[in-house]
Parts: sequence; C-alpha cells; structure tokens
Amino acid sequence: MVAQFLGLKVRLLANLFRRSPWQVVGIIVGLLYGLALAVGLFVVLVGLRFTGDVVAVRDGVIVAGSLVVLGFALFPLVFGIDDSMDPRKFATMGIPTRRLSLGLALSSLIGVPALVLTVVLVGTVVTWSRGVGETLFALVAGALLLATCMLVSRVSTSVAAFLLATRRSREFTGIIGVLLLVMIAPVVLLALNFDWDRYGLDLIGGVAAILGWTPLGAAWAAPGDASTGLWGEAVLKLLLATVTTYLLWLAWQALVARMLVTPGREAQVRHYGGLGWFDSLPHTPMGAIAARSLTYWRRDSRYWMSVLIIPVIPVIVILPLSFAGVPISYLALLPVPLMSVFLGWTLHNDVALDHTAVWLHVASGTRGFADRIGRLVPALFVGIPMIAAGSAISVSVYGDWAVMPAILGVSTSILLTGLGFSSYSSARFPYPASKPGDSPFVQPQASDTAAALIQSLTFAGSIILSLPALVCGILGVFVDPVWNIPALALGVGVGLFTLVVGVWLGSRAFERRGPEMISSAVRA
Repeated sequence: MVAQFLGLKVRLLANLFRRSPWQVVGIIVGLLYGLALAVGLFVVLVGLRFTGDVVAVRDGVIVAGSLVVLGFALFPLVFGIDDSMDPRKFATMGIPTRRLSLGLALSSLIGVPALVLTVVLVGTVVTWSRGVGETLFALVAGALLLATCMLVSRVSTSVAAFLLATRRSREFTGIIGVLLLVMIAPVVLLALNFDWDRYGLDLIGGVAAILGWTPLGAAWAAPGDASTGLWGEAVLKLLLATVTTYLLWLAWQALVARMLVTPGREAQVRHYGGLGWFDSLPHTPMGAIAARSLTYWRRDSRYWMSVLIIPVIPVIVILPLSFAGVPISYLALLPVPLMSVFLGWTLHNDVALDHTAVWLHVASGTRGFADRIGRLVPALFVGIPMIAAGSAISVSVYGDWAVMPAILGVSTSILLTGLGFSSYSSARFPYPASKPGDSPFVQPQASDTAAALIQSLTFAGSIILSLPALVCGILGVFVDPVWNIPALALGVGVGLFTLVVGVWLGSRAFERRGPEMISSAVRA
C-alpha cells in the first residue's frame, strides 16, 4: 500500500511536465533553484564542521532551524496550498485510517521541499560529526526533524483545507500573507542596521537558549548540546523532539479520520435584513451608485484589500527613514499625505472592476455625472475622517499645532486631485482588471503598455498638481509658519478645481464611450 502511494505521488509530479512549455520551464527553474539552495546550504554546513566556536554554531543552527520548522507550519495556513494527496480523495476506497495516514505521510517525502530539507539535514550530520556520540545524536535528530517537518506540513495543510475552504477565507489569509511579506522589508532593514559585531552573538545565544527547549528547536539543539558536552540536556531535548513527532503523528491520524467522514467546508449563507446602504441613501441614480459602491468596498475583497494595504505603506516608508536618522517629529507629518496619495489612486480603474456589469449603466441611460459622483462617495467616506483624525495625530506627535493647516491642505489636495484624475481615467482609459469573484491577487495581463502608463500618470498627476501646497507646507515647517495658511488655501483650491474638472471630463467620457467600455470589459 505504501509503495502504491509513493508511486501515485511520483506520477502526480511527473504530470507537471506535461503542461505548456512555459509552465514546464518555470517548474524546471524552480527545481534548479531548490537544488542550488540545498547544495549551497550543504556546503555551508560542511564548512561549519571545521569551525572552532561550537557554541556559536549551535546557536545559529537552532535559530535558523526553528525558522524552517515554523515555515513548514505556517506556509500552508497563510497561502492555502492545494493538496494533491488530500485524504478526502480516498474516502470511498475503504483504506484503514492508520494505513492511509502512513501512506500519505510517507508520500510527502517525495517533493522539492523534502529533498532540500533532507540535503540540509545530511549537512547538519556532517556539522556535528565531532565524535561517535555526537554523530549518533545528529542522525537521530535529523530523522526526527524530517518526520516532524513533513508531519507538521501535512497537519497544517489539512487544517487549511478546513479553514480556507471558502473564497473569502482564502482571500483574507492571502492578504495577511501579503502584509507579512510587505513587513519583511522593515525587519530586514532593522537587521542590517543592528550592531551584530557587538550584540549579535548575545542576541542569537539568548534566542537559541529559549528555542532549544521548544518543539521548534529541540531537535536542532540536541546534537549541538552533545558537541558542547551538555549530554544531559541533549538527551532531554531529544526526548522532547520525539514526543513532538509522536504527538504530530497522532494529530495527523485524527485529522485523516475526521476528513474521511467530513465533506469540504462550505461558506455560510449570510442573511441580510433590509437593503443596507440602498435604504440609507437617496433613491436617485447617484444615491444608488453610491450605495452600490459602498457595498462593494465592504464586501468585495478587490476593494478592501487595497484599503488594508494603505495604512501599511507609511510604515514601510517611515521605518527606513527613521533608521537613516531623520527625526521622528518630521516623519510624523508623512503618513496622512502618503495614505491620501494611494487612496485617491485606488479608483483610477474603477469602471473595469465592474466588468461586464457596466452595461447596466449604459443601457439604463445613467448620466455620467451621477456615475462619477456616486463612485467617489466611498473614497470620500474614508478619506475625510482619515485626513481629519490623522492630521490631528500627526501634529500632536510633531508638537506644533501651527502646521495643522499645512497638513490638512497638502493631504486634501493630494486626495482630491487623485480622485479627479481617477474620475477621468477610469471612464476614458479602462484596462483589464480582476473579475468580480476572483482573487484580488489575480491580475490579467494588459495587451499593451497603456495600463502601466495610466497607472503612472494618475499616480504622479496628483503629486504634481499638489506641489504648490506641498512647497508652502515645507516652507511653513522649515522657514516661517505664515506659509501654513497658503498651503491650506492652495491645497483645498487646487484639489476642488481638479476634482470638478476630472468629474466633468469623466462624465463626458462615460456618456460618449459607453459601447467602448462594454467592449473593453468583454475583451477582458
């Protein structure tokens, strides 16, 4: 039975090479990258065999190895990996649970992650081959680590099959994953600016001392402790690693038994009372479009993913500047203008997000003015409180309320000019966007360079037109506070003028280019 499972997994992997040529090229590149990574890590671990500072090597291996185990546990949960050997696919075959669990667990040993991990674990055996006892500890710990990582991956994938069965849950965890990846940049920058020569070994040693007594790092620590002469601690940590592997095996068997009798999780049907925003807003074309847009912003992941990303952007910008030595008082003035830039830019392709449903607007004879204003309501609904509250917080951190008019003027100018550009570009230059119901991470390819050009112009346009208010705001901060009032006046004036012109041009384009917009949506 185990041989059949292994053969099935080999055939599934071989089928990957029967796809289109470009997909096969991508798979081969991924395999070569994995093999190169494995060989590189193996060479590093072999080199550590001849390093005299055994304690430093042990601590480094514990920290890095714990991250590997954590990655095997979190990656399926965050990104929702499709399981080709899902236990539910074998529910009708009458295979005993224990035998099925063993076969599926062993089949996970066939694959690039398992191959890379195996090569790395062989390298750790070489690293700790400093005596007969140390080598035996390394061999046992390596076998436990391979079993632990494969079991924790299987358990995590099966849990994800329950938790991430619905589209909304997958989108939510995908957004969390993107946010985590985005936040890696500040962490890497912090690591690069850390004084490793003075505090590095102490920091790694302290972290390793904690991780070594956890299921994440116990197996990695056991051979290192044996090499440093701590045989008692090595035995205890090896026992902890054994218990961890056994508990994961029991959890895996329980999950398989549960999945064999449990169908896939279905999304719960939500019942809504009334018509929501359609009841609250005026029963006019403009009010109906505004209500629909507000509903989209609340329920459609393509919209609220963009809204969730906006507060993260200032963090990415401010952290590197703070590490570079820019005073925090000046950095406190940046978040609101930065968020205003991206909030105004969010609607630059709003018509394309309707996809073919835009024909309802065209067929019903909806006036362009009603469509343009209705689509702006959610952005204004979010942007006005954001500018008011965010500016107050920024100024309080800065410590001088005299700059409040400048912050309000610059932020208002950037938001309104961005919305003005978006009102025109979304009607005049729509380009392919993710369809309703699709993941927000699925972006169709545009046929030409128009999409990149439109994105660049609408993004840069709001900043360029806001330069008068921005210059006055800078002068108010660094030269004379009297410039703060002109910053407010110019910001509000330029912003309102651009918004009015953008809505007017966008309305004319919407009314004249109805058939072209429908044709563009159909082609997309």
